Amino acid sequence: MEFDTKQVNRKLARIATPIAVQGVVSATLMMIDNIMVGFLGETELAAVGVGSQLFTVHYLVLFGILSGSATFMAQFYGTRDMANIRKVIGFDFTLLAGLGAFFFIMTMGLTGPIISIYTEDPAVKVLAMQYVRINAISFLLLAVSAPLEMAFKATQQVKIPMIVSAAVFITNITVNYVFIFGKFGAPALGVAGAAIGTLSARIVEVVLNGYFGSRRSNEFRGSIQSFFGWDPELVRRVIKNATPTTINEFFWGFGQSMYVAAFSRISTTAYAAYQAANAIFNIFNFAAFSIGDASLILVGEKLGEGDMDYTWELSKHLIKAILTVGTAIGLLAIVLSGQLSHVFRLTEAGQMYTKYIIIVFGATMAADLYNGLQIAGILRAGGDTRFAMIAEMTCIWLIAIPLAFISALVWHLPVHLALLVTRIEIFIRAAIVTKRFVSKKWMNTVITDL
Repeated sequence: MEFDTKQVNRKLARIATPIAVQGVVSATLMMIDNIMVGFLGETELAAVGVGSQLFTVHYLVLFGILSGSATFMAQFYGTRDMANIRKVIGFDFTLLAGLGAFFFIMTMGLTGPIISIYTEDPAVKVLAMQYVRINAISFLLLAVSAPLEMAFKATQQVKIPMIVSAAVFITNITVNYVFIFGKFGAPALGVAGAAIGTLSARIVEVVLNGYFGSRRSNEFRGSIQSFFGWDPELVRRVIKNATPTTINEFFWGFGQSMYVAAFSRISTTAYAAYQAANAIFNIFNFAAFSIGDASLILVGEKLGEGDMDYTWELSKHLIKAILTVGTAIGLLAIVLSGQLSHVFRLTEAGQMYTKYIIIVFGATMAADLYNGLQIAGILRAGGDTRFAMIAEMTCIWLIAIPLAFISALVWHLPVHLALLVTRIEIFIRAAIVTKRFVSKKWMNTVITDL
């Protein structure tokens, strides 16, 4: 097939725009959670940030499993093989149910010791433990909703996750308002109220994804039995592909939590600023990375069709798009950093740190998104998950994390400069994945003979 730039841009916009809207809604939701709790004080804001680390690690492991299996969904969609797509979804349900049960049991039994990894502040610990214990059932709910959401995206039914995320947003913000501040006769529960809001949103998410999954118009709709009875060879290949992505996302998420452990030891104000800036910047990040999500879908579809020349041209076009968008949005974040730093009710020092952290994120955004496109999009679309794992884990654990602790505990840098030092690894990682991309060793069709 001849590469048509205009046609690709239209398809990219059709797929990426709803994903971007969903991402912005999700990121705004996290920011509003933090804003609402932030009105209570820096200790409460830090507690939600610390408590959220466990859910972040779980979600990234979950995403690793789904990202590895999404390679198969996207390539099966290229051949319109809905029967095998259902098998992959059913296998994901089973794996994620086990994962959710493990996190639920571990969290409920070891809440205190786990929270102590991230903070030494007794007041923060008490509130963070409340948040975690109330919200722990979310680990099990995501086992149902997350595979369906990934399947909707892989089969290019991208408007459905956007609609679901809007409903989740409304639920979360409404319940937060009622229970954080004690409105309409409800008790003012503070951080515990934020946890109730998040849990309520997860319940709505499960119900709506189940509804859309059962509709006749859904492309992969089928009987319950059709999602199970997996072919052993398909299971073997999915596990082989998903294992590196799962390890990758777990240690990436654990690595992000290590930044929290390092920065929180600078001061509670420094960590609160990092948490605030991260929540704000996720709005920009999720919007831009919609191209990364779309890349796995589009590249995987073409690899499934076996059109390697088109896949190569498409991948180069996606790289240009992500660099352009990343540069533009990064500059916008820098320009707005002053205004954005006042969104949260922080001290003057906290607002100053927030502004500088947003500037650091903005200045490095294009390179960061490029890495995300390559590792979570292009390389995974071709089943090159082992190389992607090695490249990312090496850079984060051997470069970024040691630099974070050295910057905070040895050099005693302010939090924004400590963050800047850790971002050096982004450019090293970019050089590594670029070499792999140019080699074309990532261009594989993983569904052959299935």
